[in-house]
Amino acid sequence: MNLKSVLPVLAMLGAVFMGACQKDNDPSPNPDPNVAPSVVSSDPSNNGTGVARNSVVNFVFSESMDPSTISESTFILKQGVTAVPGAVSYSGKTATFAPSSILAVSTAYSATITTGAKDLSGNPLAANVVKSFTTGGSSASLAVVNLGAAGNYVILAKSAITNIATSAVTGDLGLSPAATSYATGFALTNATGYATSSQVVGKIFAADMVSPTPINLTTAVNNMLTAYTDAAGRPTPDFLALGTGNIGGKTLAPGLYKWTNTVTIPSNITISGGADDVWIFQIAGNLTVSNAVNITLAGGAQAKNIFWQVAGTVALGTTSHFEGIILSNTGITFKTGASMNGRALAQTAVILDKNAITESN
Repeated sequence: MNLKSVLPVLAMLGAVFMGACQKDNDPSPNPDPNVAPSVVSSDPSNNGTGVARNSVVNFVFSESMDPSTISESTFILKQGVTAVPGAVSYSGKTATFAPSSILAVSTAYSATITTGAKDLSGNPLAANVVKSFTTGGSSASLAVVNLGAAGNYVILAKSAITNIATSAVTGDLGLSPAATSYATGFALTNATGYATSSQVVGKIFAADMVSPTPINLTTAVNNMLTAYTDAAGRPTPDFLALGTGNIGGKTLAPGLYKWTNTVTIPSNITISGGADDVWIFQIAGNLTVSNAVNITLAGGAQAKNIFWQVAGTVALGTTSHFEGIILSNTGITFKTGASMNGRALAQTAVILDKNAITESN
């Protein structure tokens, strides 16, 4: 056999070999049209506990499904025998059920995908798929964070309180272990164990003043640290990663909220609840409020029962208005004209710029 007669045979064998390799390595081979689809995972997981009350429910299929068969009639969420209102959507291989309202506290739910769900070849699920989970939170009232002696101050800081005049502060200021010289911009008038300022309806205390001021401030700072740890350590959040950190435009019900990242408030929000209700916001990153954004209280909610535990920095935008008690692991900055009803308790510095700060009682 000569070379010319061999070459076509080799070329044919090479094509067959390459075709087989491509088929074996195809990352997304076409599903068998005769095989029924299945559910490969769900979120929350089956029999999951402590599920956040703002959760959506996801089912992931083994193959692409016919979107027209994924609907409120084939994807059902129930509390006992009662169907939960919500919206169903489908993308890729994932079906999502978004409840119309937050889920109940410490309550069992079941999510079902029925055999009405079909793949692109018209094959239905072999059987209904049911997954159950239980929400977190507590049916008991959320306890307030005990501020101890830190609650005697509208502003409490460890390293500095810096003010660009003229601010209007109602309540006492405390600074420790830093000395009086680190409270700047107030035009202080010294007295025995405290100082005063025309910008402060209250007194200013620092660690280098005469007894008993230093020990009182040490106690207050220690209580501030304890309060921060308490707020950060509260378990079983009602709401997890709400808005993935962007909570602008939302109305916030009472409860425990947790984020593992930064939280931004780019537009007005409302904190709504009764006079005895409590809100604790656990924020692992920074907290930023945009310029001219307002936090409004509704239904009798009180700033003294709202706690913002922030591991990073806090920045309140120009002319914004804030409600609640800030427990910051670092510093708090009030930009020009920002106002606050609450307390600013920082483990580093508090910076003011022509602000109106009023203590919550």
